[in-house]
Amino acid sequence: MLHLSNIILPLRGRPMSIASSLPLYSWRARSINPTLIYLTDYLQANTVLAHLPHGPVGFDLEWRPSFRKGQPENRVALVQLSTANTVILLHIHFMSHFPSQLAELLGSPSWIKAGVNIQYDCAKLYRDYGISVRNCVELSLLARTVDNARWKGKYTTLLGLARLVETYEQAILTKGKVQRSNWEQFLNIPQREYAANDAHAGYVVYFRLFSMARAMDPVPLSTYYSFSLVDGYLRDSSGIFTWQAHNPYYDPGPPPPPKPKKPDQDNQDQGSQDRPDPTPVIASEVQHDG
Repeated sequence: MLHLSNIILPLRGRPMSIASSLPLYSWRARSINPTLIYLTDYLQANTVLAHLPHGPVGFDLEWRPSFRKGQPENRVALVQLSTANTVILLHIHFMSHFPSQLAELLGSPSWIKAGVNIQYDCAKLYRDYGISVRNCVELSLLARTVDNARWKGKYTTLLGLARLVETYEQAILTKGKVQRSNWEQFLNIPQREYAANDAHAGYVVYFRLFSMARAMDPVPLSTYYSFSLVDGYLRDSSGIFTWQAHNPYYDPGPPPPPKPKKPDQDNQDQGSQDRPDPTPVIASEVQHDG
């Protein structure tokens, strides 16, 4: 799916030539017995998901992009789930019903769903299908929590999945034209591999960062980086209490230098110097548009 900050950047202090020489990320190469399951029937989806054990899964969505300005987003077409060796692609665009086992998995805290910009994904899934998602991990927040020395800036600023893969897995997660392809068509091989890589990378990065969290003393609270979206509202990972992204121990570093003033701004500033600065409002709830 389309995420912010999906531009591949070199590691801090690493020359671009070294970064570009890294191997491409391949979920198959990182799996012991790689298995890809592509499903277009909701009954088959229910059968497969009924045997998926509790635990973390990489989670992502895809939908057909809109190319006309002002055109509303298309509905979610594909749901991707990944464990260490298995990727499940659920092409819900072709399904006559939303799989009940998928709704149960997404709505249960027994499965941890890990991804980047996952809050937007959950909100979209709710808008499109009315599905609540519990126990989600935003990998950007987890990375900033466990590796604050590397990541500075606003706590809620997203870190692209490609950037996290390069940093912690020393591999390049390619995007390219497949990202903007038609996800409502029967998936071809490049689309399947792209979707599988995204979901599997989320799973792998989660375990990498979670192991770093467990090595910390004290171990950071999961409320710093995990949440649920229930009936369109942000809740904690259990789905009960109101949640907002916050880590009291996070150090954003020094503020960026102020932008230089334009010559004609001096007079404008004199006329507005007595006005209080507008206070930014941070949304703590995501509501259904309907």
